[in-house]
Amino acid sequence: MPTIELTKDTFEDTVLNNDIVLVDFWAAWCGPCRSFAPVYEKVSEEHPDIVFAKVDTEAEHELAGYFSIRSIPTLMVFKEKIGVFSQPGALPENALTDLVGQINDLDMDEVRKQIEEPEPAEAHDHSH
Repeated sequence: MPTIELTKDTFEDTVLNNDIVLVDFWAAWCGPCRSFAPVYEKVSEEHPDIVFAKVDTEAEHELAGYFSIRSIPTLMVFKEKIGVFSQPGALPENALTDLVGQINDLDMDEVRKQIEEPEPAEAHDHSH
């Protein structure tokens, strides 16, 4: 599937209506973003069941601000509506392919369980 451009109007629907969504936050003036683009496009074509989206941080200041994007490119991944990965920097093709495999294999029941579990309380008091 070719990559798609996301805007603040389409972002939420895309994440809510697709099982796995990768989002590349980028800008036209960014050299690493331009070198990452063909890698991202190539891997997207190898995974037609996954949405590979792009957010132009110059056009979509609100989205970039909402996700606190400080450096680009930044890659975020959502699986079953939950953000499961976020990392700045362009990935080489093998790393991106490996990441897609890990996301596919991710046990979302386990992720949801971890999200729902309260933080462990302070270690119990050992004073007697």
